[in-house]
Amino acid sequence: MSKLSNILTMIELLSTGKKYSVEELANIIEVTPRMIRAYKEDMEKAGIYVDTIYGPYGGYVLQNQVRIPKRSFKVSDYEFLNNLEVSNEDREKLNIIADKVRGIYLGSKLENIEVSSSIKNTYNIIAKAIKEHRKVLIDYYSYTKGITTRTIDPYDLFLYSSGWGVAAYCNLRHDLRHFELKRIDKIELLDEFF
Repeated sequence: MSKLSNILTMIELLSTGKKYSVEELANIIEVTPRMIRAYKEDMEKAGIYVDTIYGPYGGYVLQNQVRIPKRSFKVSDYEFLNNLEVSNEDREKLNIIADKVRGIYLGSKLENIEVSSSIKNTYNIIAKAIKEHRKVLIDYYSYTKGITTRTIDPYDLFLYSSGWGVAAYCNLRHDLRHFELKRIDKIELLDEFF
């Protein structure tokens, strides 16, 4: 994930009011503890102050409420970008922006925008699992550990800056985790319920 995505994930985790150690945050976000400390500094530069609890049971806590607006794109936004009259040089830049919009848009009018069929399939399976409270088996790509097979209990789909994600209980890590849909290699809906 990008630095911004990682910081947003860290804010989301800390917004629950739970205290997280640097190591816990690093494990969840899948970065080094050094990066977690750097993210904390960046958050404080932006006016989001994170309290540090010192000692053997210390960690980070976010005391103040932080509200981050949700991003969403409509089919009309994508069509507007595609229909702009621009020079050939600017058309290339505009196509990159349109691809980013297309890459993170997924909704009720999904058929009107070309999205990779694997992301569409993953989204649909997870949406069904959430509705039916069923477990899902996934092969998930981690930047640090490669592909791992995990059984998850999906709770909610949400939008990352780089695409769709799912908040789920990971039976391998015994903790609530966020998984990016584009990093799910294989997915299978199980007959087990949670």
